[in-house]
Amino acid sequence: MNNGQKGQPGNSRRDFLKKGAIASSILFVPRHVLGGVGFTAPSDQLNIAAIGAGGKGLSDIRNAAVNGRERVVALCDVDFSGSASQAIKDFPKAKLYHDYREMLEKEKDIDAVTISTPDHVHGPAAAFAMERGKHVYVQKPLTHNIREARILTEMARKNKIVSQMGNQGASNPLLSLVQNWIDSDKLGEISKVQVWTNRPVWPQGYAMPEPDPNKKPNDLYWNLWLGPASYRPYTPNLHPFNWRGWWEYGTGALGDVGCHLIDIPFRTLGLKYPKDAECSVGTVFTKMWTPDYHPESCPPSSFITLHFDATEKSKSPIEMTWSDGGIKPSHPEIIPPEHDIGGHQSSNGVLIHGEKGIISTNINDSSPLMPKLYLKDGTTEFGPQTEDGEEPEYGHQRKWVDACKAGFNSQEHLALTSSFDYAGPMTETVLMGNLAIRSYMLRRENANGQFEYYGRKKMLWDGDNMKITNLEAANQFVGRKYREGWEVSK
Repeated sequence: MNNGQKGQPGNSRRDFLKKGAIASSILFVPRHVLGGVGFTAPSDQLNIAAIGAGGKGLSDIRNAAVNGRERVVALCDVDFSGSASQAIKDFPKAKLYHDYREMLEKEKDIDAVTISTPDHVHGPAAAFAMERGKHVYVQKPLTHNIREARILTEMARKNKIVSQMGNQGASNPLLSLVQNWIDSDKLGEISKVQVWTNRPVWPQGYAMPEPDPNKKPNDLYWNLWLGPASYRPYTPNLHPFNWRGWWEYGTGALGDVGCHLIDIPFRTLGLKYPKDAECSVGTVFTKMWTPDYHPESCPPSSFITLHFDATEKSKSPIEMTWSDGGIKPSHPEIIPPEHDIGGHQSSNGVLIHGEKGIISTNINDSSPLMPKLYLKDGTTEFGPQTEDGEEPEYGHQRKWVDACKAGFNSQEHLALTSSFDYAGPMTETVLMGNLAIRSYMLRRENANGQFEYYGRKKMLWDGDNMKITNLEAANQFVGRKYREGWEVSK
């Protein structure tokens, strides 16, 4: 669909906001002239809409509104009977929609949207919004698959869209400690990174629940919830949360927290696309004496290894391992046994190993003494006991809003910690793990009538061309098939 706005003049307020940094320095009248401290002139307000207004979407649109400084003009959700009902109370003047496509076609004055839906809708919704010139804030993971991440990254750049992914830990000021330790060569040569999580904390490893249309909640627009996914009758126990465990909609443990945890070494070490991906997975007994997991589901646990070339910040090649399902690394000897590794009770975390010591961290964890540096000479440096709590989620959404108002070429946009130029390649790296997991279940029948799993190998990755070079069948997982009307295309 096309609303005909491209190449046509918009209203004066939208044109004004889109002028960017030059316009902001010349035309914005100081707030003290307009109405005192804290006053924001209507022409200086961003018109924001939410695609997904419940759950995480509620906090995203609240934080983007900056305590009423900005104007929330529309809310879109497939079910306003749950937590999204609070958004209606918070923003009573906002118009309500169930289909984001209808909202973006009708509401011409929207400047920017927050997108906080299940993973499978991120890419289609963001592409639809950016095609219409809307700035976008998209929850992590940026997309459901690698191809979508590449498309959104290129689209944001081409259409001069101010973008931000919702991995708020990237704006945590404590991240600068990790960066400074690495930049000042405290660890020496770094060769290994370990990342782990206690996820999943939802059903995973089994066949999808059976459909039961009679149980569909009256207020749920099921077809719109499915969006780009293949059609199936209403299926209980997917909406609003357990969808994470099935590939049709979710991205498993990696998609849930990988963009938080892997962000730390990816950013501080300046990593690029991985060269390869290899995995092993935990199993469940799907049949008597047949250990396996259902191929349409994410596995109950996994262990993934990625290799990266040396970069300007990491002078030697890096091996990164990821483990989920509660499997964590062994406690390094250099770290006192009474100290947690990673986050509180070591349930999630990152270890960065260097020749001189180890960094232990979990930037999104609110527990004290994070991050932590342990050197082999006995030196330790710990982060502060408490973090600066002046802004919710470290101002991650507010900074995006400020950048939207300043413009694509502004310093505010360049300063964003997860614009798509960064978040796109990082998300691709996270989703490489899922490509390896899904390839793990590729099988064919041999001459003896038995199944052989031919995807259980190290996958060699050509990042520039988005292609597995040593197993063509694995490339089916680079993208996905879309229902008509929900496509993401270049």
